[in-house]
Amino acid sequence: MKKLFILMLAGAMVLAITMPASAAVEHIFGGYWRVRAFTQNSFSGEDALETQNLTRTDTRTRLYYTAKFSDKFSFVNKFEFDAVFGTGGSQYGDVGADGIAVEVKNSYADFTIGSIRTTLGVQGYTIARGFVFDDDFSGAVVRWNADWGTFPFIWIKLNEGGTGLNMNDFDVDGFGVNPTFKISDAITLNPFLMWWYSDDASGLANAAGAGVTANDLSTYHIGVNAEIKADPFSIWLTGIYQGGDFDLVGGASQDVSAYLLAGGAKTKIGPFGIHGEAFYASGDDDATDGDNDAFFVPLANRGGGVGQSYYWAEIMGYGVFDNQLSNGTPGNQVTDIVAGNIGFTYKLMENLDFRGDLWSASLAQDNAAGDSYLGTELDGKLVYKIMDNLNLDLVAAYLFAGEATEQEPDAANPWELGARISLSF
Repeated sequence: MKKLFILMLAGAMVLAITMPASAAVEHIFGGYWRVRAFTQNSFSGEDALETQNLTRTDTRTRLYYTAKFSDKFSFVNKFEFDAVFGTGGSQYGDVGADGIAVEVKNSYADFTIGSIRTTLGVQGYTIARGFVFDDDFSGAVVRWNADWGTFPFIWIKLNEGGTGLNMNDFDVDGFGVNPTFKISDAITLNPFLMWWYSDDASGLANAAGAGVTANDLSTYHIGVNAEIKADPFSIWLTGIYQGGDFDLVGGASQDVSAYLLAGGAKTKIGPFGIHGEAFYASGDDDATDGDNDAFFVPLANRGGGVGQSYYWAEIMGYGVFDNQLSNGTPGNQVTDIVAGNIGFTYKLMENLDFRGDLWSASLAQDNAAGDSYLGTELDGKLVYKIMDNLNLDLVAAYLFAGEATEQEPDAANPWELGARISLSF
């Protein structure tokens, strides 16, 4: 099946190149490529086995093809290939390079009728800066475009129950609106509402191989993003409340009342810039009281880092080398945490920039051992523009681990070193 898909893709590429101009189709190609080499040590928070120590080189290629029929109608496709150097099987990183894995990242129609633009199919979308959603999905986004901004209606299909008696009960869907209002040249407001619904959300476990807690599910996220840009300053704010209810597997009902607050600012004067941000996501203070106070997104606990995704620190929040996290942190699936940073950027020369960050993070509620402090992290990154579209990033990070990160007293602190060369076209 994979070989057939590759042959079909190759055939489509040949047709796209050879199709006569009279067909009135503009064929647009683009993509992204990277190679990363990195070392990660002591992420597990224990010294005895250090099960998460890793040194490796990997690569990713993304190829984009868009058939543009007019300014109001396009067909968009994005394909992805991943490999670890020295790894074979379905990858292409071994000697011989015969991997056959092709990932379809996006495939959707983009068409505009009047003031309504619709994207239908497998596509990417972001809600609340990623605190609620930032991923690819199957569904549709219908946008009403006006002079004051846009008003999108969103349908995200989280799980398809399948064929059979009452199998529709296992369908899981997200519905929402995500309008953007341009108040002035300096101020933008983005209120949003997302509702997640299922008669039996345990169907997510069947699709992902990882359990979820909810049977009957009806929760919502309501909030607002605000952004103020007044050169040389910019400020952003996000506030989210989560309500609704769900039933635990086994029948116990849980009322949801959770929230997230976040904000950041930055300024730049000449070659020097300062930035900072902070966020708080509520945790559950009592797992036995019938209330769920922990901020969460239903899809996030499928495992694999899907759905909700907000990157922050290099070690505690994924960062550039986003293959693993230090012990204890929620990472990019922000919940039960309070974190903040202060940092700076400096242009060392025309094609060379440096960024430094200091992060501190704690769990919003103590863990089972009574600990909450995750640690203080120092991050540094050099970005060198080798030539147009080709960049080199050099990254170093060190985490002064807190008790909630350590699995044993006085365990070695996590650290990371790596380089990434990337190409965009």
